[in-house]
Amino acid sequence: MSVQFGRWDFEGKPPDPDYMGKVSAFLAPYGPDGSNSPDGSGVYSESGIKILFCGFCTTNESHCEIQPHVSSSGAVIAWDGRLDNRGDLTSVLHEYLDTGCTDVEMVAAAYEAWGADCFARLIGDWALSIWNPADQSLILAKDPIGTRHLYYTIDSNKAEWCTLLDPLVLFGGKAFSICEEYVAGWFSTGFPAANLTPYSGIHAVAPSSVVLLRPGRSIVSKYWDFDPAKKIRYRTDAEYEEHFRSALATAVQRRLRSNRPILAELSGGMDSSSIVCMADTVIARGAAETRRVDTISWYDDSNDRIELDTNEYAYFSKVEEKRGRTGFHINTAPLRASRSQRFHECDFETDRFAATPVSNRGLSELFRRYAAYLRSHGYRVTLSGIGGDSVTGGGVPTPTPELQDLLATARFFRFTRQLNAWAVKMRKSRFAVIFEAIGGFFLPNSIEVSKAMPSPPWFAPSFVRRNRAALCGYVSRVRLFGSLPSFQDNLASLEYLRRLLGTWTLHPELLREVRFPYLDRDLLEFLFALPREQVVGVGQRRSLMKRALVGIVPDELLKRRRKAFVSQESQKDDSAEWARLVEMSHELVANGWGIIDSGRFVEALQKAVWNEETATGSLIRTVMMLAWLRHLSMREALTGPMCRKRRTYGLGQAAEKPRLLAQSKSSAS
Repeated sequence: MSVQFGRWDFEGKPPDPDYMGKVSAFLAPYGPDGSNSPDGSGVYSESGIKILFCGFCTTNESHCEIQPHVSSSGAVIAWDGRLDNRGDLTSVLHEYLDTGCTDVEMVAAAYEAWGADCFARLIGDWALSIWNPADQSLILAKDPIGTRHLYYTIDSNKAEWCTLLDPLVLFGGKAFSICEEYVAGWFSTGFPAANLTPYSGIHAVAPSSVVLLRPGRSIVSKYWDFDPAKKIRYRTDAEYEEHFRSALATAVQRRLRSNRPILAELSGGMDSSSIVCMADTVIARGAAETRRVDTISWYDDSNDRIELDTNEYAYFSKVEEKRGRTGFHINTAPLRASRSQRFHECDFETDRFAATPVSNRGLSELFRRYAAYLRSHGYRVTLSGIGGDSVTGGGVPTPTPELQDLLATARFFRFTRQLNAWAVKMRKSRFAVIFEAIGGFFLPNSIEVSKAMPSPPWFAPSFVRRNRAALCGYVSRVRLFGSLPSFQDNLASLEYLRRLLGTWTLHPELLREVRFPYLDRDLLEFLFALPREQVVGVGQRRSLMKRALVGIVPDELLKRRRKAFVSQESQKDDSAEWARLVEMSHELVANGWGIIDSGRFVEALQKAVWNEETATGSLIRTVMMLAWLRHLSMREALTGPMCRKRRTYGLGQAAEKPRLLAQSKSSAS
């Protein structure tokens, strides 16, 4: 995960040296390998344009990269990524390339040959910038999944871009207004739209998109997308299974490209277990670049006496038995005692900047141990199973996408047969199953609805009206015509994952490159092109995956049936903590932003103090959001009335505070 920063002054003025020094110092911890440029600076500077690059090397070739890279035509490229289809590109671009070229050299050759059309041919996890001195333009682009970050801002005088959001806010020399849609999206699902940042005027390059910047203007376009017309149909189940094994093996093999051992997160679930087992298979074939894959697992044994199946130890140990190697284990149960009180987790420390609504109080004890293990063993790459559950049918088996496909394609005989089979399996009436399937054509996507948090009653009505789509999780109904409903369902799940990845923040304390085999572009294209009944059988989650991985993944995991379980934690009286929030509520920013109806919010806090029924989850999330806005205000990162009224009461009038304090104290006692 190398980092880059660029500044382009449209009038050709050089940036202030102190300013660039601050940016360089901020980037340094994220790019400990610096640059292989002759002077080791990793800097390109020319007539108003300055680009900084700090490397974090994870492959053999990356140690030889000189960045920013200047192509034969003079284009300046800063590349953060891993190119997975090097072999295919080499065969096509052989006349442009030398033997053993680096990824950035291959990208430069592709750009020289095809221009901006090259982005659709770059398979892997990447983000890049290309400065073209000849026509005075800047290109920013990102891979179709969005595993890397790239932010930018442009005004009438200059453009700036960076892998990290913080420098654009901290050193921009101005305050920003808050982006309401980002706040609404963060509150509803925790994951705003992938092109948004919390700051109006600072944008994120969206997945599968290219941004063309010229003085004072920008053009955003999509360079590639999944093809709904692509369909894969075989005659036998065995052919589907073989294709799945091959596609997953390729996805894993691509992510085993490293000059060091790789650490895989092994949870005991199907996704992480299948990655580890397939990695062992690939390594055994001699097809992997890395020498070995080790594992790290964490588990909680505090509920063993209630329900043993909730302890993942029994399952990831089966994978360890199969591979004949034990990984690093962290028991999270003892760590509970070291956790801060939950309301303190909403606080933001003033000496550390939080660019997004993620607590800046540092890593949890779990991830401190994780980070210490990474450093002590020299790992730089980790494998994650995120995304596997969504694309392989890992949720509760549902016939809805399959039946919708059959309706959309007018396959009524098949529809009737599958309807009967599913109704028997689900123990539901056929009418109920039909109603759910047909209802998707008139009501929003059920996946997105289930993930969105209901808007609390203390949100200002005007804020809700302005941001209804984001607050509802960007839900949409299924279209009857066009792409198949199951394809639409897959894209909705992928878009949710893109938003998730867009909110991830890099930590210099936990420096690593996370790779996601189940988000491989070719693997996703294959899974999106399959008949739905192959992915999810009648009452069978992950039907294709489980059939295909027999003999690769231990049978105990393939046959595992997950059970619904609610942790039996002891109930405690939280009224004192809620009362403390009422006392500090005057410090939280609200009225100045038009987001919260302060009267209703304080009323909800009082209900929590009195142990009355209220949406405590939404309440805690709102407190965290307001604490973060207060943090930004105190750092003078935001414009608005509350930045000038730090000592006023953000929730209601000052005269109300004594009454609220008296009520809260009497209630707490």
